[in-house]
Amino acid sequence: MQSSGRKSSSIGRRRALTALALGVSGLVGAKGAAAALLATPAQTRGPFYPMELPLDSDNDLVRVKGRSALAKGEITDLRGRVLDPDGRAVPGARVEIWQCDAFGRYHHPWDRRHAPLDENFQGYGSFTTSRQGAYRFRTIRPVPYPGRAPHIHFAVSAPGAEPFITQMYVAGAPENPRDYLLNRVGDERLRARLIVDFTPAGGNPPALEARFDIVLGESVGSG
Repeated sequence: MQSSGRKSSSIGRRRALTALALGVSGLVGAKGAAAALLATPAQTRGPFYPMELPLDSDNDLVRVKGRSALAKGEITDLRGRVLDPDGRAVPGARVEIWQCDAFGRYHHPWDRRHAPLDENFQGYGSFTTSRQGAYRFRTIRPVPYPGRAPHIHFAVSAPGAEPFITQMYVAGAPENPRDYLLNRVGDERLRARLIVDFTPAGGNPPALEARFDIVLGESVGSG
């Protein structure tokens, strides 16, 4: 049974993450509005979307409820906005992410790779965008596994829109030129929308930060 101190700490952590996400300022200004018209390419969902959603499915993937240790890997503050084709915020959209752990293994019964499973990594999280269309996750920098470049899966369910699925990739990852799904996006401008910089963010332990804005709308050349 959890102590009241641990419960208070867990609740406080989740409230802090939510408050920070709701306060994310928009990046779409006079210059960004033109880029926002270029829709984010859709990608396949892949085989490892959870068969059953975990009990702990909040936006902090590096700490699992009831476990004291942090997930292995480079902790990353991942944030962005969900926008329509005109660059307007999409509030109330459900954003889901899922990815493999630091050992390259998914928390999924179909992933039978001979690799350790990090029980301290949640593997899946969800968040509802604010009035500014903002979302935020605390996760790890994705890692490669055989046949795939480092990536994070995204699913967006926005009011009045068809569910949208895509994947986000790490800028500079040596596996990117060989990743078949990333390179099925033939238009270089669209492909660039899926590739994100991970930069140092400080903190203790040291963390990274990454920003991935998702523009909903019909996209040409996506795989």
